[in-house]
Amino acid sequence: MLNKLITSKTRLRLLIKFFINQANSGYLNGLASEFNESTNSIRKELNHLSEAGYLEKYKDHNKVGYKANIEHPLFDILQKVVYKHLGLEEIVERVLERMGPVKKILLVGDYAQGLDSGTIDVVLIGNKLNTEYIEALEEKVEGLIERKVNFSLAFKPNPNQKNIVLYERK
Repeated sequence: MLNKLITSKTRLRLLIKFFINQANSGYLNGLASEFNESTNSIRKELNHLSEAGYLEKYKDHNKVGYKANIEHPLFDILQKVVYKHLGLEEIVERVLERMGPVKKILLVGDYAQGLDSGTIDVVLIGNKLNTEYIEALEEKVEGLIERKVNFSLAFKPNPNQKNIVLYERK
């Protein structure tokens, strides 16, 4: 969806990296090796996104770091667009539909770190969840969002695992 609007693959990957989780940050060389691209193409896109105000530059000793500008008026909208592009809203809707008493839905793995690897790892937290439904749900969601989805069940979050809360019952 978003790749039709944003034709630069590098720019799209940077938007996903920084807007999937506002805590994500990066440096030019680290991003270049993470994306397996030249520092020149990464620098060009970082400059465009910084000049537009979507990313903040900050100094860290002798390095320049980048992170999402959460004060930008379009931050929330861009984050929702990234979630929609990745199919995360669809996952939450389908899980809540018939899964049982879900307490939390957590995004873990590569996507929690801002890496668009093609495999979305989701942890469902709750008691007495419908395990039969989850097996059928993986295939159904994969067909809708065109990405591999792995669901796992837990009674509580792993404190050592980086995650993004997609849903939490109040």
